[in-house]
Amino acid sequence: MTEFNSLDWDDLKVFLHAARGGSLGSAARRLKVDQSTISRKIAHLESTLGIALFERLPSGLRVTELGDRLLCHAERIESAVIAMREDVQCSGGRTAGRVRLATMEGIASLYLAAQFSRLHRQHPNLIVELLTSPQAVSVNRREADLFLSFFQPRGQGMVSERIGCFELGLYASEDYIAQNGLPRSAADLKRHRFITYIDDLIQLDSVRWLDDVIKNPVVSFHSNSMIAQMNAAAGGLGLVLLPSFAAKGRCDLIPVLHDRMSTSRELWINVHTDLQFVPRIRAVSSFLRATFKADQMMQVDTSGKKLLNALLDTETAVSAVRSH
Repeated sequence: MTEFNSLDWDDLKVFLHAARGGSLGSAARRLKVDQSTISRKIAHLESTLGIALFERLPSGLRVTELGDRLLCHAERIESAVIAMREDVQCSGGRTAGRVRLATMEGIASLYLAAQFSRLHRQHPNLIVELLTSPQAVSVNRREADLFLSFFQPRGQGMVSERIGCFELGLYASEDYIAQNGLPRSAADLKRHRFITYIDDLIQLDSVRWLDDVIKNPVVSFHSNSMIAQMNAAAGGLGLVLLPSFAAKGRCDLIPVLHDRMSTSRELWINVHTDLQFVPRIRAVSSFLRATFKADQMMQVDTSGKKLLNALLDTETAVSAVRSH
């Protein structure tokens, strides 16, 4: 008979992290213990329940059918524990604790990091952990408390809100323009070199923004870092498509065809339903909303731009037909 009275929350917590990460190592890193401890706790939980929770594979762990059913119950227990912890922490009336915010490297390093001193002044007992990731971060699997994305993620148990929109445009250095000329039209771009992401390392289609501006560009430099791309363009290596927040204040980068060639991305804040009303989470999400709302650069209205680009595309296509 299953000894439910001997169930240990620590064992269930280990099970949750092992299931979410797919390996003993990922759970050990998240919980800051060694792998042998993780293995021992999972074995103890399996012995207590009398079932196998995982299939042990060379590539890691795969949750069994029974383990998957237990996972749903364990997540509900986790939600209750989180709610209890938040009630205790907030009993003193202070907004305190840690909030892990995940987003892309560019907006994290070139925009958000400089903003958080204002949040600290408002809530000195609140600590933000800014996580940069090239892929979607799951708030459902507790990989972060908040995920700021350039798209609306899909998934249950999550609340998503559109809080902004920014524009992206082409930039080049003075040296590059002096050597290669300034593009005057979309057709001119075919004669120029570009800087972009490493295609096979792109994990989010939302950063394939150069495709919005030019098809099949001649690429002279690839990097999975927006900061590296920007500095390569400043060094004269080619044209680069950058968000407005990245190029702001850069005297070594000149806007190219911004009146004719641009694109945009939305900003979405995503949180697990269990955490949306937690004071420390609400403090950070409210701060992000207010920060983007106060910055016109982050509240771009793209309706008129889309119409203009469509007209320009039509004009370019008509000109191409006439030339033939």
